[in-house]
Amino acid sequence: MAKYKGIAVAAVLTFLIGFIISIQISTTEGDDQGALVPLAKIKGYEAQLKEATEEKEAALSRLGELEDRMAEIEKSKAGENSSVKSMVEENEKNKMLAGLVDVYGPGLVVEIKDPPAKVEGAEDFSIIAYNYEYLLNVVNKLKEAGAEAISINGERIVQTTEISLAGDNININGKATAQPYTINAIGPGDTMDAAITIRAGVVETMKNQGLIVTTKKKDRIEIPRYTGVINFKYAKPVKDE
Repeated sequence: MAKYKGIAVAAVLTFLIGFIISIQISTTEGDDQGALVPLAKIKGYEAQLKEATEEKEAALSRLGELEDRMAEIEKSKAGENSSVKSMVEENEKNKMLAGLVDVYGPGLVVEIKDPPAKVEGAEDFSIIAYNYEYLLNVVNKLKEAGAEAISINGERIVQTTEISLAGDNININGKATAQPYTINAIGPGDTMDAAITIRAGVVETMKNQGLIVTTKKKDRIEIPRYTGVINFKYAKPVKDE
C-alpha cells in the first residue's frame, strides 16, 4: 500500500513540475512576442521624429527666407522715411532683447564637464546632471556681470527658458542635452570671468565637486536665435484692458 502511495505522490509531483515548466515556457514565448510590439512602436516613433524634424527644418528655412525679405522691405522703407527708420531700429533692438535674432560679439566661453570615469565599465554617473543648478548659477552670475546674450550647448537662454533634469539628461528649452556643457556669453569678458571665478564662487564650487571647468575670453562669439515659441498665457499689456 505504501508503495502505491509513493507512486501516486511521484506521479502528482511529475505532473506539477511539467505543468510549471509549460507555464514558464508559455510566459517566455509571450514575452518574446510581446517584445516585438515596443520595438515596432520605437521604430514608429523614430520615423515620426524624423518627419517632424524635417518639417521643422523646412519651416525654419522658410521663416528665414521671409525674415530676409521683410528686412529688405524695412531697409528700403527706412531709407525713405525717418520715422519708419526709427521704428525699424526699435523693432530690431526688441528682437535682440527677446533673443529672436542671431547675434555675435566679444565675450566668454565656459565649458563644464564630468571627470573621467575612475573605473572602466563602471556605471556612468553625471555629477553635473544631478547638480544642474550649477548651470543656473553660472547663467545668473553672467547676467549680473553684464552678459547681453547667453546660450548653453547652442540653446539660447531667454526669459521663458527652463533648465530641468529629465532622467540622466538636462533639458534646456524642452530639449535634452548632455555634457560637456558649453556656455557662450556675449558681454564684457573680463568682468564676467571675474564674476564666476572669484574665490569661493560658482566655478570653485563646481571644481570642489570634481567637475572640470574652463573659461576662455574670445573676441568673437556667435549665439543663435531662440527657435521656440513664446506664448503668454496670463500676462497681457495694461493698455489692452
